[in-house]
Amino acid sequence: MAAHTGSRRVIYAALAGNLLIALTKFGAAAYTGSSAMLSEGIHSLVDTGNGLLLLYGLRRAARPPDPLHPLGHGRELYFWSFIVALLVFAVGAGVSFYEGVIHILEPHHATDLLVNYGVLGMSVAFEGYSWTIALREFRLTKGDVGYLDAVRQSKDPSVFTVLFEDTAALIGLAIAFIGISAAAYFDAPILDGVASLGIAAVLGTTAIFLARESKALLLGEAAMPEVQQAILAIARADEAVRSVNGMTTVHLGPHDIVVALSLEFEDDLTTAEIEASVARIEKLIRSAEPAVTSVSFKPQDMPGRRERSRGGSATA
Repeated sequence: MAAHTGSRRVIYAALAGNLLIALTKFGAAAYTGSSAMLSEGIHSLVDTGNGLLLLYGLRRAARPPDPLHPLGHGRELYFWSFIVALLVFAVGAGVSFYEGVIHILEPHHATDLLVNYGVLGMSVAFEGYSWTIALREFRLTKGDVGYLDAVRQSKDPSVFTVLFEDTAALIGLAIAFIGISAAAYFDAPILDGVASLGIAAVLGTTAIFLARESKALLLGEAAMPEVQQAILAIARADEAVRSVNGMTTVHLGPHDIVVALSLEFEDDLTTAEIEASVARIEKLIRSAEPAVTSVSFKPQDMPGRRERSRGGSATA
């Protein structure tokens, strides 16, 4: 619950900033005629819509299991995160690229540069605030690993999606500033359009990265290695378990892990004793790893052990 609260806090901060920035950028683009500013306005508008989709995905993912979805709806968040990546690519990068090409083919000077600079400065302040919140929340969960490795290992796309969108936004603002300034300094309005192409490239790269990570989560990723080791240690430590034959873990959501264990129990146990062992192991697993929402057990001999035992008896 606390993790979801953190995710929502990041998204709410990004939503408020992006909506205000989008309106300001569109007003400045209409007033000055800057292509780069229009591309930035589209970028902020797409980010606003993406924030709403992530909130929708969080709400849908929190629904309890039902007869049609016995394991819950956790993957809804992964689905909507993938849609967000597609929107960044198709709408954000696509429209920015189109606007840049149009401005290059039909270049015209932007007017009143002070307005553009003022809007860019406000945008940096808003985006920087949202980026700081997203970065702080991401640092709470990434541990000692590097940022890119932490993104690849993360099971919560809502936080790193906002972080990457805000990072792309800040880079886009820098490109817009350079493009607008260069167009005025060199008296070459075509450079304003080139800046739009640069913004499109940044958005396209960000979208591809986000889509790749969201797709991996949507297909189903295993729990973190330390979580797997903790579960295995609990199962192996139980007095009724002779060995652990195998284990499968799958994230259905950021805090929704399904576990399947194949265990070999001691041969002299009764059914009641095996049932007690299963209940004991499941209780300890859920206590140690609250994200585990379902544990299934498959009692079976270690593959080949019974055959080897029979072979030894026959030889004897």
